[in-house]
Amino acid sequence: MMMEIKSKDFRVKEGKKVSLKKWPTLVKPAYKSKKKYKKLLKKQVAELSELQQLHYASNRYAVLLIFQAMDAAGKDGAIKHVMSGINPQGCQVFSFKHPSATELEHDFLWRTTQSLPERGRIGIFNRSYYEEVLIVRVHPEILRGQGLPDGLLDEKTIWRERYRSIVDQEKHLCRNGTRIIKFFLHLSEEEQRKRFLDRIDEPEKNWKFCLADIEERKFWKQYMQAYEACLSATSTKNAPWYIVPADDKENARLIVSRIILDTFKALKMSYPETDAKRQQELLSIRHQLMKEASSDN
Repeated sequence: MMMEIKSKDFRVKEGKKVSLKKWPTLVKPAYKSKKKYKKLLKKQVAELSELQQLHYASNRYAVLLIFQAMDAAGKDGAIKHVMSGINPQGCQVFSFKHPSATELEHDFLWRTTQSLPERGRIGIFNRSYYEEVLIVRVHPEILRGQGLPDGLLDEKTIWRERYRSIVDQEKHLCRNGTRIIKFFLHLSEEEQRKRFLDRIDEPEKNWKFCLADIEERKFWKQYMQAYEACLSATSTKNAPWYIVPADDKENARLIVSRIILDTFKALKMSYPETDAKRQQELLSIRHQLMKEASSDN
């Protein structure tokens, strides 16, 4: 039997303590074949394209999509396929890697805040400010190199304080019309191993792989603990985390697409109404254009 995708099944409830061992990395697919998958994704992409046009025209909300995951979980593929029908004028993708020297001179939210979407736009963060409570937590030497005062480097309190800063920031954004959807693509360690081998064995994928990926794999357990703490502390009603089973790339894309669609539909958007003055203006312009056609004949 195929799975019916329900967004709520993947949502982390506010205040819920997350144990990733209890969340599957693989579920029954929502498609019977590759052909059915492509057909279903195409339908969802078309629907999302229509909603994005409405979102752009209504110009009332901004939508921020955040993707976090272990290496090879499929973030790039999900963004590429799910957002393939989006008008580039209304969407921007940002990928956040190691902070620059200038960025390190500011608070940890500064560099991503500059890239937040405007109203009517969709912003996509491929990795985000959450790196500051994930990779930095797994590698505390990064934290010690960020130039913070010694009194702020207490690892017993700094993560809790950063969670609070993140939640406060997201609440502020929500109060000002930004809707935030956060995806954790939940990949199994074994599936990552297989995908790494594919990147080595297939020449066109060699560029995706480096020795640093293998080094990070050694910290798998620590990363899972960091993700569990992060998801538990920062999934809220208005900025929820969704844990998406990612061992099946195609199914993960369909799940991500459905969650985005459901979020857009909940916004209850509408095209701007044309008032009497504007209607009269349009009629006048129409009259001029029709007159041009008559004179040409």
